[in-house]
Amino acid sequence: MGSIRENDVACTVCGCVCDDLTVHLDGENIAQVDHACTLAQPWFAALQWSPPPVARVQRQSVPLFDAITSAADILRSSHAPLVFGLSRSSTQGQRAAVRLADVLGGCIDTTASVCHGPSIMAIQQVGESTCSLGEVRNRADLVVFWGADPVVSHPRHLERYSLDPIGQFVPRGRQDRHLVVIDSLPTATSELADTFIQVKSGADFELICALRQTLSQIAIPDSLEIGVDHTAIRSLAHRMANCRYGVVFFGLGLAQQGQGHANVEVLLRLVAELNSHTRFTARRMRIPGDVTGADSVLCWQTGFPFAVNLARGYPRYNPGEYSANELLERGEVDACVLVGSEAVASLSLRAQQTLANLPTIALDYPNCRPTIDATVQLTTAIYGVHEPGTAYRMDEIPIPLRRLIPTHYPTDHDVIRKIIDRL
Repeated sequence: MGSIRENDVACTVCGCVCDDLTVHLDGENIAQVDHACTLAQPWFAALQWSPPPVARVQRQSVPLFDAITSAADILRSSHAPLVFGLSRSSTQGQRAAVRLADVLGGCIDTTASVCHGPSIMAIQQVGESTCSLGEVRNRADLVVFWGADPVVSHPRHLERYSLDPIGQFVPRGRQDRHLVVIDSLPTATSELADTFIQVKSGADFELICALRQTLSQIAIPDSLEIGVDHTAIRSLAHRMANCRYGVVFFGLGLAQQGQGHANVEVLLRLVAELNSHTRFTARRMRIPGDVTGADSVLCWQTGFPFAVNLARGYPRYNPGEYSANELLERGEVDACVLVGSEAVASLSLRAQQTLANLPTIALDYPNCRPTIDATVQLTTAIYGVHEPGTAYRMDEIPIPLRRLIPTHYPTDHDVIRKIIDRL
């Protein structure tokens, strides 16, 4: 079989879901990937690892049917099961996971609860003036990164969307944009910034309030000590109010600091107020490849984006009460299905210790090292490599995924469907 080149391939390693990769195939192997970033290169390279078995039970390789039977037995005897993860799946797998949680009458949660869950709660409270990444590329002349370091977390974000590209209303690309970075410490992104504002750790809320005061022509009190010169605050407020089109990308450095939902809520209020002066938008820097899709599917299927309980036969939503981390910390789970076990690393140590003592079923890609010694370990096909699917970019734009190479691994939605059938 000769060499084949596949153009415009989508990558699901991070929330950018870059869809301009060129993949060179040598038979049934990926030989080279053009335009891949520092996160994508090792991810594709890991496909060359020795393939793990399709199914294991108690560390022993078994036929798929036996593993599914064992998984069904675990879930059949469970009274408080949890389905968690979903951010490395695709729409088909996420829908199947919701159905499984419904059949079991358990809880279902996505990685949003340990990531941008506070941001979602803030958006539910005050709304969001937002946009697509294409709109940023074509219009934004002021770009703010707050508590985010995309050079590390989203290596091609600046190149494709926010800083470098030539757009309809920014014909000179980088020369037409002003980059502001706000963080508690210097970062790789701050080294590229036109303006870097270093705020005292935990003082983001106060800085945002000071910007809102300045916009309302209220003097900043002399007692405000946040590590930022008041002149710099007034200068930033002026720049924000007088740009042609501004966007603020905020990350976990804002959403997971202190009362994260309060930080994001006041930032969204600032953005709404800026729209009295100019056009200004806000966007979350979503990290896992399809966590946005997981939120979207849960909203579509249950009415809520994460932390959903289906024990009463209808969905109930309460972050904290039904979030995976807190459920595990309180010991309110007696079995767990992990649709992508890499999310375990984001849980607290106490939650991980609880999980390690539970019967668990983990569905993982063949190029991902399992992060838990699951009772039943199932290896599933990769959407966008082995099977077609859909991934949602961080701006809620659906990106089609297609098959590149064949595999003998089943998809996660096939596995979950077979588990449901056994139940």
